[in-house]
Amino acid sequence: MRESKGSAKIRWFWIWVTASLIFRLILIYFPKSLNLSSRPEVSTPLTSIRRLAEGYWLKQSSLSPYAGSMYHGSPLLLTLLGPLTVRRVEGQPDHLLCSLVLVIADVVTAMLIRAAGQSLKMSSSSSLKSVGLHHVLEYSEVLPSGDIAALVYLWNPFTVVACVGLSTSAIENLMIVLSLYGGCTRQAPLAAFGWVMATHLSLYPAILIIPVVLLFGYGPDAPPRKLLRQRTKFDNSSSIDNSSVEKDVKNQLRELNFSWKPVLHFLFWILLWSSYVLVLCGIYARQHGGLKELFRRTYGFILTIPDLSPNIGVLWYFFAEVFDFFRNFFLIVFHGNVLLMIVPLALRLNHRPCFLAFVYTVVACMLKSYPSVGDSALYLGILGLFAYELSDMKFSFFLFCGYVGVSLLSPVMHNLWIWRGTGNANFYFATAIAYACLQLILVVESVSAILNHDRMLTKLTGAKLQDVKA
Repeated sequence: MRESKGSAKIRWFWIWVTASLIFRLILIYFPKSLNLSSRPEVSTPLTSIRRLAEGYWLKQSSLSPYAGSMYHGSPLLLTLLGPLTVRRVEGQPDHLLCSLVLVIADVVTAMLIRAAGQSLKMSSSSSLKSVGLHHVLEYSEVLPSGDIAALVYLWNPFTVVACVGLSTSAIENLMIVLSLYGGCTRQAPLAAFGWVMATHLSLYPAILIIPVVLLFGYGPDAPPRKLLRQRTKFDNSSSIDNSSVEKDVKNQLRELNFSWKPVLHFLFWILLWSSYVLVLCGIYARQHGGLKELFRRTYGFILTIPDLSPNIGVLWYFFAEVFDFFRNFFLIVFHGNVLLMIVPLALRLNHRPCFLAFVYTVVACMLKSYPSVGDSALYLGILGLFAYELSDMKFSFFLFCGYVGVSLLSPVMHNLWIWRGTGNANFYFATAIAYACLQLILVVESVSAILNHDRMLTKLTGAKLQDVKA
């Protein structure tokens, strides 16, 4: 009976995956793909396929792709997608080949999220069984969290819009998830490749090295380690002989110690992949000013924010209003805020590296120079991995309505400002402020919910030990 239910769940999962694939292909064939590639919420100076095509045209004209003010992305991404932007299939939509690449990237990302969810479930099950809380896992058998997260990612309107709007954020999301998956399964070359490429594409994923190192050092997310230590102390002081449980606890305790060997292996592969990427970039930029000019045009563009075209973030408006004298100071403040949150969050959530990666992703999305809805698609997909742990999270309905409201109001306010002329920049900036506040509430409430879940497990363990003593 269980096998038939399991096969039915798997069948329905693949039906929904196939439906999401077909849905994307249908939208791609709409006239001009609903013109989503021109939306500031979808395409930014770093993720726009139009800017990438402009950079490739300059390259084909024997000029530097960074000669104009259009392209500021990765030269490797330009080499990969550039040729596809000039190839046309007769009778088919423009940039069809690029669209198919992004669709494939979305599906592969969803499958990696699902595989990471399965790894998290196995780790959590093993830890909870070791402390005698196996009954907590019963409610998670309805639908695995990995399947939920994969479907949330595939059917999230933000993911669909980013894919159909030809935003290259789909490839960046793929690299980030590849790094997390490699960390969950302790495949150092895979994790290092994903992290290096994600950092190369967008710079902000560099902070994810801490969650990935914790994944290699401690393993995937698990309940607080003090639960196993409490169980060990009780077993040592108790006269009850339960060799199987004691063996499981001791095995778990061995895994609690930070393992430096896989971490060093991971760091070695980071050095290897980074050297390889630098060599490729050096060869590419040799005729266009070298690596220094390349870094100035890419990472320098991200850090200094010279392009103040409207987007779904808040920095464009702020730096349009601030005096130039204070510009460098506030650049340090905004970028420093991202760095200041790294250590405190890592110290408090070191037993949940994947959840820590989710928090880092949201924080970076709030404060990054050129955010897009593709960034939200990523962290909402990762959030699905903790659907059961966050089942008691507060303001869930408010957040859902807030995201829907911002998604509907943002295009309206942009239209009133840019096209109809009946509004001003404050109209559009109001939706950006609301969007940032929603992300802030999401971070605060999700962290609070996960910590409350850990406290609940601690209380259950203590009560169970007290019952055994009695």
